[in-house]
Formats: sequence, structure tokens, C-alpha cells
Amino acid sequence: MKSDLFASEHLAEAATFPGMTLQNAKSVKYTVQGEMQALQGSMIAFRGNLQFEHKSQGLGGLLKRALTGEGLPLMTVRGQGEAWFAHEAQNCFIVEVEPGDALTVNGRNVLCFDSSLSYEIKTVKGAGITGGGLFNSVFTGQGKIALICEGNPVVIPVAPDAPVHVDTDAVVGWSEQLRTSLHRSQSLGSMVRGGSGEAVQLKLEGQGFVIVRPSELTPQKKSAN
Repeated sequence: MKSDLFASEHLAEAATFPGMTLQNAKSVKYTVQGEMQALQGSMIAFRGNLQFEHKSQGLGGLLKRALTGEGLPLMTVRGQGEAWFAHEAQNCFIVEVEPGDALTVNGRNVLCFDSSLSYEIKTVKGAGITGGGLFNSVFTGQGKIALICEGNPVVIPVAPDAPVHVDTDAVVGWSEQLRTSLHRSQSLGSMVRGGSGEAVQLKLEGQGFVIVRPSELTPQKKSAN
């Protein structure tokens, strides 16, 4: 049988080392030798001897998710084999976290990660209960995490003399060491006249980076999350 479908860029090659790699722009391949963590329902195929189990967030995580909608609905994948992960054809990117690093990520942008990484759902300081939510997931340790994003993200450096303001519905993640607060960029008079649609942003200060996606959550997507 012949087709462009069988070109090398579409074929799943045999694994040469454990862990995650990009299968293509829309999916991640993970060679499991032990266990890893992934977004519930994100597995699209696997081969080998693998088991998929619900991972509890604990009482604290469940309460935070119930209050804000933020959190990590995860599953643990155990065994020996290969699995492929994707979510709504969103673009995939792999970030390698090194000792001493700390990455804050919106839960909706996490696809899968190594079990060697630790994560905690923390309060976004100074943000209040608005926009992207009160809680984000902070990853530390050593290992890889796969992020998903609608479209190609923009990574913006943050410098001590150049704070960055981001839309809370567009932000994917940022360096944990950055200071966060809410910034109002719209005058009261403008709000009374109907507003600009850009009333409040998340302000990030310090030294690091912030990742934003080229889209915002629609009311339908917000309710789905």
C-alpha cells in the first residue's frame, strides 16, 4: 500500500531511550519504564504492558479545584511500554526542569510529566480570585514536563527594569521566582463607557520569563474547564 501517510515523519519509530519525546507538533510519545503522570483522558495510543490509574489530588487539591477550577486531573501510567498523549490537537512543547528551577504552570496547559518532578498547587500571590484563577501548579525537581498550547506560544523575558503585563486568560506559565500582582490598565471612565475588554492584567516583576498563548479563553471554554 502506498500513500504520503506512510512518510517517515508520520511513523512511530521504536523507542531508543526511556522518557518523553515529541512525536510531532501535536503529540508526545513517552517510553515508560516504571511510571509517569499524564492528564486524564489524554492517552491516544499505547503498546506494551501499561496500566492507567486515577491519581488523587488529595483533599487540599480537591478543595482548591472546587473553589477555583484550577488543578491537575491526573492519571498515573505504570509498567513497561510506549504511550502517546495529545489533547484537542493543541501544540506540544517539552520543558526540562533542572535542580533549583521552579516553573509555575496553569493546570489546563499540563499534558504529562516525569514522576521525578514534584508539583504543588499554590496560590498566585497578589492575583486574587480573577481571570486565570487563584491557584496554579508549581513544578520543581529534575525531569521533563510536556505543555500544551493553542497555537504557538510567545515567551517574553522579564527583567528587573521591564515588568510584563499578561492577560490572565492567555497566560500559560512563568518563572516561579517572579513577583505577581494585579494591574488595572483601564480608567474608571472607560469602564463606565463600556470598557476596552482589557481591564485587569497579571503583572510579573523580577528576573525570568512568562509564557503566553495566542488566544484567550472563551466563555464556553471557561465553563468547560
